[in-house]
Amino acid sequence: MARRCDVCGKGRVSGSTVSHAVNHTKRTFKPNVQRIRVTRDGTTSRMNVCTRCLRSGKVTKAI
Repeated sequence: MARRCDVCGKGRVSGSTVSHAVNHTKRTFKPNVQRIRVTRDGTTSRMNVCTRCLRSGKVTKAI
């Protein structure tokens, strides 16, 4: 599954894991993306939507 939100475009971000000894190793932060049925323009379709867009009401879940 593509880890990209179809509404806002949020995707993977890279960063570092820092240990107690302050060693840095590369890692990725992935958004919480759900594949849901969405109502847009009177039609229903499946989209990959992050949970922030779901919570803020940018999309409407189909019943």
